[in-house]
Amino acid sequence: MASKGLPLYLATLLTGLLECIGFAGVLFGWTSLLFVFKAENYFSEPCEQDCLLQSNVTGPSDLKAQDEKFSLIFTLASFMNNFMTFPTGYIFDRFKTTVARLIAIFFYTCATIIIAFTSANTAMLLFLAMPMLAVGGILFLITNLQIGNLFGKHRSTIITLYNGAFDSSSAVFLVIKLLYEQGISLRSSFIFMSVCSVWHIARTFLLMPKGHIPYPLPPNYSYGLCSRFGASKKENKAAEHETKELRSKECLPPKEENSGPEQQQQQEQQQQQQQQQEQHEQHSFRRCALSRRFILHVVWLSIIQLWHYLFIGTLNSLLTKLSGGDKVEVSAYTNAFAITQFFGVLCAPWNGLLMDRLKQKYQKAAKRTGSSSEAVALCSMVPSLALTSLLSLGFALCASIPVMQLQYATFILQVVSRSFLYGCNAAFLTLAFPSEHFGKLFGLVMALSAIVSLLQFPLFKVSPESNAVYVSMGLAIFLTLVHPFLVYRECRAEKTKSSVDA
Repeated sequence: MASKGLPLYLATLLTGLLECIGFAGVLFGWTSLLFVFKAENYFSEPCEQDCLLQSNVTGPSDLKAQDEKFSLIFTLASFMNNFMTFPTGYIFDRFKTTVARLIAIFFYTCATIIIAFTSANTAMLLFLAMPMLAVGGILFLITNLQIGNLFGKHRSTIITLYNGAFDSSSAVFLVIKLLYEQGISLRSSFIFMSVCSVWHIARTFLLMPKGHIPYPLPPNYSYGLCSRFGASKKENKAAEHETKELRSKECLPPKEENSGPEQQQQQEQQQQQQQQQEQHEQHSFRRCALSRRFILHVVWLSIIQLWHYLFIGTLNSLLTKLSGGDKVEVSAYTNAFAITQFFGVLCAPWNGLLMDRLKQKYQKAAKRTGSSSEAVALCSMVPSLALTSLLSLGFALCASIPVMQLQYATFILQVVSRSFLYGCNAAFLTLAFPSEHFGKLFGLVMALSAIVSLLQFPLFKVSPESNAVYVSMGLAIFLTLVHPFLVYRECRAEKTKSSVDA
């Protein structure tokens, strides 16, 4: 990482972190916003609103109908949050950063304006606004994940940090809820969020590249504001050439890198020819998407994510049931849940640090054994994948116990497992597959998991009354341990193959 560009890189990193914390994943603070919507009588029938003026108690059937509408909104929004990452990932890969970010800003601004001007009479507009908010937010995350490429060996840590920031942004709706309780209207809060789009636009043109941030990062790489005053076209072409050379060197096994000059020249020539012939076969998007590695990862993410979405979507109903309808207690626990969400940004980097440390450790071993860089990357992912599954299993077990005070432990396990989940997902796709397909693969895995997430609405009709859903989800999460186990076996097979070849 060049010291000349360090201030720019840090500015991009910090502003991207702020963008993810403040805007990207606000959808998952739904529980806090739901409390405000209910206070504003969204989706309440006229007769129910009259009852609210006379009493704080409404009929269970009325509350059930209202909760189902809110659950459906969250189901659609969370579905769009995932499903639309495939087309938006393609847009990011095809049309690069600036176009993708402008689309994100458009969706996000429209969503916040719509929410700002909705009322109990126009609550149906939430079915449009919340999915748009989700699409804009996930595009902010996708375009920011590439910032990890600026920091070389800390790449996984940065990626998981951004995913943690995405999780922490759910606390924004807690702030809106607290402001609402202090007399600041919902409209004012969302108008402020709309105005912040000016900042997003400025960051797009000043602190983000037009294209993609390459990896490995070439020397004297510049973008954004600096590229308008510094790098010429010749320098940019030279940087691209250096990036290609660095990539080709990374593909070489350790023994080949240490060979003599003549052999190295021959190997480089052979490799260039092989890359042109085999790139489509070995690293094509189709081959990656149909690989067992990718399919198992989709199943792993889909099951754990479904449980997280189901928990968030049903939390208000669960707390209402456990508290016996005490609104003060429900509000207090809702605040506690939202506060724990903020600490996702602190939890996620630990997962990245674990992966980076393990990768460095395995790289040293690979130099002795001759293992490929791909095997090293996969080995570093196994503990994180397994740990995420175990944390999610503990989270499901705690949530299934109907004790109000135990929900504090549930909230902690939820935020830790969720921050590990998405950080691990992004890091796995980055390390296990070619970088040129990251946007499409990230979008595809999220789109496929989105289809599974649609199950949360029918499960919502069952979960408040039955523990069978919690038990079945716990068993399904336990089975996700198969994914890290098979990745481990794949690593062992690769190591054995390398030792035999040696």
